[in-house]
Amino acid sequence: MRHVLGGDDLRPRPPARPGRRARRQPRTGRAGPRRPAFPRLGVPVPGLPRKRQARGARVGVAAPPGLYTSVIRDRWRKPRFRGELPGATVTAEDVNPLCGDRVRLALRLEDGAVAQARFTGDSCAICSASADVLLEKIQGRRVPEAAAVTTEDLLATLETDIRPTRMKCVTLPLSVLRAALRAA
Repeated sequence: MRHVLGGDDLRPRPPARPGRRARRQPRTGRAGPRRPAFPRLGVPVPGLPRKRQARGARVGVAAPPGLYTSVIRDRWRKPRFRGELPGATVTAEDVNPLCGDRVRLALRLEDGAVAQARFTGDSCAICSASADVLLEKIQGRRVPEAAAVTTEDLLATLETDIRPTRMKCVTLPLSVLRAALRAA
């Protein structure tokens, strides 16, 4: 919803006569001779530096530097085991209903060991990093050894203490792995 300003025409105009150009419609929502750039509602303009206001704010996904360790940031930005695995012998998927993380693991088992492993899904930085670290730990291990990986192993590799509210983000890939190994 926008406010009606003094220069706005509330009635539709008749169609233009043939051979004449139609009158240009006013640009709604933009600055003009009778329309300010920002409505005067007491809401301040975003606090961006002048340089960035002129170019426009960049929109992207970035992890705040103090929130995650360098291991989590690195594994989230450049995961080593993300992607589809053609020829997977076992797959499993689960969702964290609290935050919406979804992780799918695909494993190729050969001679009772994990030959290859990949993950896909939409997840937060902690969950993606946890899945990547987990698959690195189980690659090449026998199935009982892979099933024995614990949450503490993942936390030690991630080099962080996770808040209790985010612990499910770390354990989701682990529970998906256990479900996949049970199905094997």
